[in-house]
Amino acid sequence: MTVPIIGGTGALGFGLALRLAAAGEEIVIGSRDLARAQEAAERLRAELPSARVSAAVNEEAAQRGPVVLLCVPFRAQSENLTRLKPVLQPGQILVDATVPLAAAFSGKATRLLGVPQGSAAEQAAEMTPEGVDVVSGFHTVSADRLRNLAERLDEDVLLASDRREARARVAALVERIEGLRPVDCGPLEMARMIEGLTPLLISINKRYRTHAGVRITGLPDDGAGYWRR
Repeated sequence: MTVPIIGGTGALGFGLALRLAAAGEEIVIGSRDLARAQEAAERLRAELPSARVSAAVNEEAAQRGPVVLLCVPFRAQSENLTRLKPVLQPGQILVDATVPLAAAFSGKATRLLGVPQGSAAEQAAEMTPEGVDVVSGFHTVSADRLRNLAERLDEDVLLASDRREARARVAALVERIEGLRPVDCGPLEMARMIEGLTPLLISINKRYRTHAGVRITGLPDDGAGYWRR
C-alpha cells in the first residue's frame, strides 16, 4: 500500500514516513512546496537506502493511496483540507494527527484551543467530502522517538472514528510499525479527549526530560485478534 503523508516534511510526518518505509511501505511525502518534499525524500533515502519514497505536492500526494495521513500544525489544517477537498475520493481514509494547541507564554503550560466542532478531528470530518472517513490518531507518539530508528518503541496509538472498519484499516497500518499497538477508542467524538493528551504529555516530558508515550493496561494479549473480529 502506498501511504501519502500530507505534511511529511514536518517532525511527526517525517518520523512516520521513516518508520513506515522501514517496515516496507511505499511512502509519498507531500508538501505545499515540491522542492521541500523532494528534499525530505532525499533525507529519508540517505537514512534508509532501501526506502521506497517519492515526493509530490499535497494535492497530488493525497490521490496516491487509500489511507492519507494529515500531519500538519493545527493552524494549517483548515487550509490544507480546503485544498484537498476536490481530490479526496469516497472510500479513502484521512488520518488526522493535528492538535489544536496554543503556544505557552510566560512559563504557562501548553493548552488546547477551543474548536467549535469539539476537536480538530471533528473539524476535519466537516471539511472532507462525503464518503471519506476521518480517523483520529498518532497524537501521543513522540516525533523524536519515531525519527530515531535505533530507538525501540513500546506504546499505544489511540484511534477514534465513526466507522469501525476505518479504525481497523488504520490499525493495520499502525501495526506495521514495530512497537506500536493500535487501541480502539470508539467514535470520533473521543478525539476530544485523545487530543487533550498531547499537552499533558508535553508537560510531563518537560519535567522528566523524556519522550513519554501512552500505554493502556489490561487489554487482551491478542490485540491483532480484536481487529479481525
